[in-house]
Amino acid sequence: MPAVKKAAFVTIVGRPSAGKSTLLNRFCGEKVAIVSPVPQTTRNAVRGIVNREQGQLVFVDTPGRHVSEKKFNKKLMEVGERSIEEADIVLYTLDASRMPAEEEEAVVSLVAPLREKVVFALNKIDAPRADPQALLNFLNEKIGPVEGGRVFKISALKNEGVESLLDCLFSLAPEGDAFYPEEFYTDQEVSFRIAEIIREKAIRHLRQEIPHSIYVDVADAELKTLPEGGQKLWVRAFIVTERESQKGMVVGKGGAMIKQIRLEALKDLKRIFDWKLELDLRVKTAHDWRHNDATLRRLIRSEV
Repeated sequence: MPAVKKAAFVTIVGRPSAGKSTLLNRFCGEKVAIVSPVPQTTRNAVRGIVNREQGQLVFVDTPGRHVSEKKFNKKLMEVGERSIEEADIVLYTLDASRMPAEEEEAVVSLVAPLREKVVFALNKIDAPRADPQALLNFLNEKIGPVEGGRVFKISALKNEGVESLLDCLFSLAPEGDAFYPEEFYTDQEVSFRIAEIIREKAIRHLRQEIPHSIYVDVADAELKTLPEGGQKLWVRAFIVTERESQKGMVVGKGGAMIKQIRLEALKDLKRIFDWKLELDLRVKTAHDWRHNDATLRRLIRSEV
């Protein structure tokens, strides 16, 4: 008799820079979410899919929860709230190298009413200042004793404790059919993945200047069949700044900065896609785009 399969949506929540995206990529074994030292790099509910003998888990990586009244940050918080409501399991990821503060209080207040479906991952235990016991004390004080079987000390970066955490999540998943074919590890559209990879490279190079003032717009993408066989994906994309004065930072002296961003993005994209790739990368300005409702609705998607 075949084994009963499990299937669940697992929403990953936590404060900014807790390592949620790194953990998602570790689960999937592929680059699904972009990673950056800059807080709130994730702007959407990014899905990664894990297929195992036990069944299928669909992970939803959400923006780090940062308390702010700014329109942009409030939109990001809405993404996490909606994802949590619709999840079968909530994976609360905490940074063991940082003491709990206001942002952690905000996450705890969000997950406390749902504690029966929450699993706790105390991440970055390999960090020099890691103090997982301080986090356990914090959780016990704020939401009551947390079950030992649902608390995991891990390092997503070094792949420590991740398999045990994954086994626990499968054990909690309800019985059900897979949501996606087995060969899927994400359901992101091609244009979204391209834009995110470009944005990651831009953030890494511009993080001291304008990391949150940019977004990437994939204006055109065309898949062409080559005469010699195979296919080539041609893409024209724009790094969009909030101010005209910021364009020069993105372009760099003699075009050096945007060239570096383009080359690094292409390197990652060639690992992800089987096609040959040609990327035409430019810069333009959309004045005060973070205050434009139509732009925010297009960029920040919360669908689970």
